[in-house]
Amino acid sequence: MTNSEVGYQTDGGRWTLVFVRDLRHSPESVWAALTDPAQLGEWSPYTADRDLGTVGETTLTMLDDGPGISAGMSEFVSRAEPPTLLEYTWGGDRLRWELTALGSGTRLTLRHTLKERRWMPEVAAGWHLCFNVAEHLLDGYPVCPIRGKKARDHGWEGLREIYARELEIVGEHCLKAV
Repeated sequence: MTNSEVGYQTDGGRWTLVFVRDLRHSPESVWAALTDPAQLGEWSPYTADRDLGTVGETTLTMLDDGPGISAGMSEFVSRAEPPTLLEYTWGGDRLRWELTALGSGTRLTLRHTLKERRWMPEVAAGWHLCFNVAEHLLDGYPVCPIRGKKARDHGWEGLREIYARELEIVGEHCLKAV
């Protein structure tokens, strides 16, 4: 099925998607992929105006599969403990990245806090594809980022359905197939 573990937690009316993936790379390498704007832009849905490895204000700019780049969003890195913990805001959500050494690899745990439960399958499917691209980047064989409309051509809808079942959120989707 998928090479990721997924679950969720709830607290005070907000929902946290817990997404876990084991990577073959050191925490330091994974940390660089999470914090270095050049690497971040190669696999994630956004890039940053600075290295995210320190606490403080930042601007995250959404990237898409089209020619344009959206306007930046003012965000804040609230925790940066290299190479084990990174936490920042993103468009009203909170992203908490936890890196745990596993022999020669890393267990990457993303805790993505959302306002609405129904978004979790969509978000999980998106991160799944992003992590696939990040693994290629870390392996030294980068592939084109999979984001925006391009994600539908790479199994996003199928992943969304799988994660909806795993998270028991069937029938609550915000997005419909086009």
